[in-house]
Amino acid sequence: MSTQAAAPPAEASRTSWLSGSAGRTIGLVVALVLLAVVGVITGGERFASIDNTMTILRLASVTGVLAIGMTFVITAGGIDLSVGSVTGLAGVWASTLATQTMAEDVHWTIMVLTALVVGTAAGLVNGVIIAYGKVVAFIATLAMMIAARGLAEMISGRQTQVVKVSGFLDFFRADVIGVPVLVWMFAVVAVAGWFLFNRTTFGRRTVAVGGNVEASRLAGIKVQRHVLYLYALCGLTSGIAGVMMLGRTTAGTSTNGLYYELDVIAAVVVGGTLLIGGRGTIVGTVIGVLIFATLQNVFTINNLSISAQNVAKGAIIVAAVLIQQRFARRSTST
Repeated sequence: MSTQAAAPPAEASRTSWLSGSAGRTIGLVVALVLLAVVGVITGGERFASIDNTMTILRLASVTGVLAIGMTFVITAGGIDLSVGSVTGLAGVWASTLATQTMAEDVHWTIMVLTALVVGTAAGLVNGVIIAYGKVVAFIATLAMMIAARGLAEMISGRQTQVVKVSGFLDFFRADVIGVPVLVWMFAVVAVAGWFLFNRTTFGRRTVAVGGNVEASRLAGIKVQRHVLYLYALCGLTSGIAGVMMLGRTTAGTSTNGLYYELDVIAAVVVGGTLLIGGRGTIVGTVIGVLIFATLQNVFTINNLSISAQNVAKGAIIVAAVLIQQRFARRSTST
């Protein structure tokens, strides 16, 4: 009798663990490992080489930085469709002739600061419109997506602006212990994002706002101001991504970051952050970004079409959402 009585709690504990963050993270790691195994089987040494691993990480770095900022916004129940366009705008503004001339006269970090200011300013505009203008996030950021892309085209005259500042190029082309600077930047942003999300009141307030806005307000959280900060943070990561795009392509163009918002949102959702808000994970987001970067690399190595790659991406997104719903129902019933 005692054995039978003890079984249900143990089973419930296992179910709770599997539906928790640890279980979801392990599932993502298993998916990434399986994808890597497929890459080794189909691509052989071309996939398994250190150089190819660095290629995957470099490919994941820009979308990864964007995804960190997006995780905060989606966890709070919002969305930002403008991250790709703001990335392009930040890169274009930072690579104008005037900015590059100033960078040569003063220091190349002027270009970096310009991109960060432009990205943060765009995020603040989004935040003001959403938090204080009461405009739905989807509409507000859609408008910013269109406006930022148009502004980038006006500034650049739809021309490619080649970066000629040697200090900037030398820094972003460098490797540290054999790892590209872009990958280190992604790692730093991911660690900082994890700390902010999991170890500060800012992160806890973000989860609270996404879970229940009214309850958060009654608990003393200044919801409007917090939402403003969240979109500013997302704009800041877009500025960082703009700088990274400049370092990777050595050119600023209005097409930089085109459609990146789709890959970013997909990675965040696959990583385990709920689209309806109230739950997010930085670790899951990082693994989600790596899954899509590895998938793209496997398809490229095997000379498969982009169309087939997009079909696979769509299937992964649908599967991730279905799994989220299943675990959500299971945890609710428990």
